[in-house]
Amino acid sequence: MKMSKLNTVIVAAAVSISLQAVAQSTRDTIQIAGSSSVLPFSSVAAEEFGNNFAQFKTPVVGSGGSSGGLRQFCQGVGTNTIDIANSSRPMRPGEVEACKANGVNSIIEVKIGYDGIVFASRIDAGDFALKPEHVFMAQAAQVPQNGKMVANPYTNWRQIDASLPDQNILLAIPGSNHGTREVYEEKVVVPGCQELPEVKAMSKDDQGKFCVAMRTDGRVVEIAGDYTETLARLQAQKDAIGVFG
Repeated sequence: MKMSKLNTVIVAAAVSISLQAVAQSTRDTIQIAGSSSVLPFSSVAAEEFGNNFAQFKTPVVGSGGSSGGLRQFCQGVGTNTIDIANSSRPMRPGEVEACKANGVNSIIEVKIGYDGIVFASRIDAGDFALKPEHVFMAQAAQVPQNGKMVANPYTNWRQIDASLPDQNILLAIPGSNHGTREVYEEKVVVPGCQELPEVKAMSKDDQGKFCVAMRTDGRVVEIAGDYTETLARLQAQKDAIGVFG
């Protein structure tokens, strides 16, 4: 079967469809990649498409993260590039320009849902009631102490707040290739950081850099793969807390 390639993007848990039909190709399967958060929905949609339109093959759905999916999508048109990119964030201006430079034009974003942030741990681990400021203090490269900024000394959640469990700090967060990482920082980490009086006194530019700088002593692990990797981390390490979108 010959088909016209239709460029599609899912952005901020949103779908974007290009209205531009391009040259006929010989590939007869729609190719999809991108956000791990959108992957379950996209997989079900692909299965339903295959079940209801037997004349077409079921679309092939992969992950790779929002940034990775959009990067593939913007590589151009033709049989060697994907048709649909899933993302749990909006496209960035630079990505739109990259698409245009490679002939991917007339992109339309269609929202399919909203991204939520979930913290999960093993059932036999501590019982947490985390606040944004707790999360920031756990993962920050520097924290305020005695009127100055110092390298993060916290190794246990109870050192941050006496109400938290006596449990070692170990966070498994989405890697920078995931759109959920951007949502996590924007909705959790940065607001928690901005609660601190020392940060409120900073300029906006300094706040932006300070709030997202992470410690590098192994207590915060960036997960570049999909959420099966995060779940494996929780199963292997009792102290681990995973961030999901």
